[in-house]
Amino acid sequence: MATPIGNLNDITERAKTTLTEVDMIACEDTRHTGKLLHHLGIQNKLIAVHDHNERDKIDWIASCLEKGQSIALVSDAGTPLISDPGYPLVSGLRERGMKVQPVPGVSAIITALSGAGLPTDRFTFEGFLAHKSGAKRERLETLIQETRTMVFYESKHRILDTLKVMAEVFGADRKASVARELTKTFETYYSGNLAEITEEISADHQQQKGEFVVMITGNPEPDSAGAVDSEKLFKLLLKELPPKKAAAVISDLTGENKKELYQRALEIQGKL
Repeated sequence: MATPIGNLNDITERAKTTLTEVDMIACEDTRHTGKLLHHLGIQNKLIAVHDHNERDKIDWIASCLEKGQSIALVSDAGTPLISDPGYPLVSGLRERGMKVQPVPGVSAIITALSGAGLPTDRFTFEGFLAHKSGAKRERLETLIQETRTMVFYESKHRILDTLKVMAEVFGADRKASVARELTKTFETYYSGNLAEITEEISADHQQQKGEFVVMITGNPEPDSAGAVDSEKLFKLLLKELPPKKAAAVISDLTGENKKELYQRALEIQGKL
């Protein structure tokens, strides 16, 4: 069941009714959900179900449901399973043939896209990227040819590093939008290209606080931008690697046939 991502007035009437009528509420953090219930004037039993214990809770929750009890699943904010806990539990209950009924509401992805002014007819959600810059770059490089608008979540601790790596991978002039503190008092959108947005956020430490949704337009020329010049790459790799290994690396990058690449590597090596 979805709950507000900031403004508590975004709770739906159906969600309020559900929170009141269920036998218990499985939540990511009982303190956080307790504040929501207090705001709504609702009293109900809370049990903690989060990343560290939800697999262990599946059998117990299933037994409660088999006895006819009803349980609402909520995360700290937004929709469970969407970069939030809940997947193992819902999957486990579905495998047991149990009914799982979604109660829709706020999702940061849709909220951010609706105000960004970027193409939204087709988009892909990438969630949180790796913490380390190297792994982050590797993942972003696999998206160079992506034509859909890309949506990412990021924390205040890594937002600047992430934007800088994105500008290096996708190009500083790639159009983007960054949403901060959605539905909260200091909700802010930054629009422009990646270089402009990075500079704007870098200039003010206060703008580096909160939770971020980063949205980047897709590649407008996917066949040309990011294309690999295999012969040039071969010449670089063959200085350090044997032909077979160099062919394997380029095959992973381009999807070309490894045997054909190996023959080409031998030809190029003979010219060096």
